[in-house]
Amino acid sequence: MLRFFNTLSRQVEEFQPIEDGKVRMYICGPTVWNFAHIGNFRTFIFGDVLRRYLKFKGYAVTHVFNLTDIDDRIINEAKARNISIDEFTAPFIQYFWEDFDALGMERPEVTPRATHHIAEMIDIIARLIENGKAYESDGSIYYRISAFPEYGKLSKINFSGNIHGASERIDTDKYEKEDARDFALWKLVGEDEEPGWDAPFGRGRPGWHIECSAMSMKYLGETFDIHAGGQDLQFPHHENEIAQSEGATGKLFSHYWIHSEFLKIDDVTMSKSKGNFFTFRDLKEQGYSPLAIRYLLLSVPYRKQLNFTFEGLQGAEATVERLRNFRTLVHDAKARDGSNPAVAEQIRTQLAEFEAAMDDDMNTAVALAAIHNLVREVNSALAAEQLLCDDRVAVLEAIKKFDAVLGIFGDEVTEMLDTDIEALIEERQEARRNRNFARSDEIRDDLAAKGIILEDTKDGVRWKRK
Repeated sequence: MLRFFNTLSRQVEEFQPIEDGKVRMYICGPTVWNFAHIGNFRTFIFGDVLRRYLKFKGYAVTHVFNLTDIDDRIINEAKARNISIDEFTAPFIQYFWEDFDALGMERPEVTPRATHHIAEMIDIIARLIENGKAYESDGSIYYRISAFPEYGKLSKINFSGNIHGASERIDTDKYEKEDARDFALWKLVGEDEEPGWDAPFGRGRPGWHIECSAMSMKYLGETFDIHAGGQDLQFPHHENEIAQSEGATGKLFSHYWIHSEFLKIDDVTMSKSKGNFFTFRDLKEQGYSPLAIRYLLLSVPYRKQLNFTFEGLQGAEATVERLRNFRTLVHDAKARDGSNPAVAEQIRTQLAEFEAAMDDDMNTAVALAAIHNLVREVNSALAAEQLLCDDRVAVLEAIKKFDAVLGIFGDEVTEMLDTDIEALIEERQEARRNRNFARSDEIRDDLAAKGIILEDTKDGVRWKRK
């Protein structure tokens, strides 16, 4: 029985989709004004594992993951460089997807961009004006929080007077509002000012919060199953999404709200000003593998704060190497025919433990422990020459099941035949004799990438598998 902690109810609840066998899910994606940092990727990797596990449980998943390609930061940076916002965001969108893929995440079914859904935003705002939940002031449109008595039901914050939220993105609107708590749906821009779009209520551009309401409801409907994102978005962003969406439709917006906790660096909140701000590319340039980064970000359950340290990352690097070596060892094992009941029982037990952990609000720490328990027991069987042919196949199938959810083993390295290796070594020697050192180095590097290490000795070239 799959259970999630629902931020809306503050309880762990059994998951019941709206439609049997299908899940509609929205996760807030990045604002493409810079490289995504590892705190962002903790949330995105959690979302990837959530998506993978829902599929593992047999659900057909429609996953919408937005790109915010317009906000004040993007506009200001584009103006400073004297380019359009599309020109400014294009490379960061490309960089993001490169990092996303490198970290082994599955592409969502729908990846909408905010600037491509202005019409949907205008429609929602018009509905809110019509039913009295939005108003105009100095050409801009604001949400009237007093018209939505349930405001605050997600964050459970006492909203008395002026409010301040967890996010850096809370609106600092310069126009007059009925209530300090009211937030901008549409911001007035001049006739010649860019970016701007024409609307029945005047030329302007959208506020931050309306973007996700428009994109989620367009592809998932007015009510859907799961809305997820980082803890920093709970207020004001998600609170405002609820207010404007339910204010427009009169229907429940999302049944389940799931939030991942913050990431700290050496027990200190990550920030550029503190000099402890790391992007995925920063870590990759230091030689850390995507699999190790992914493993570390999954090593602590999503509802607990994760303290990132380089010592921890080094440990994760060693762990994923051991896991990959274990898979290779099992794959290459010379096993006798038959099945060992003890090994078969361990496989059943650890798969059950893995699924029970994931069912229990996505407890990845316990799920990883189940994998390590199986590795330990199978290694013991290998040492005792008690891993039989049927067991070998079953262990490899179990690894595939684990990895379909967590994605920590990576692709299997295609084994090179000894004859192919010897042929490449001979080609390399010929290249060295001809002083073609570029080709010699290329062959050496290609073999290293395939796990073949060359050693030039006085007795000739020796090779070994990594």
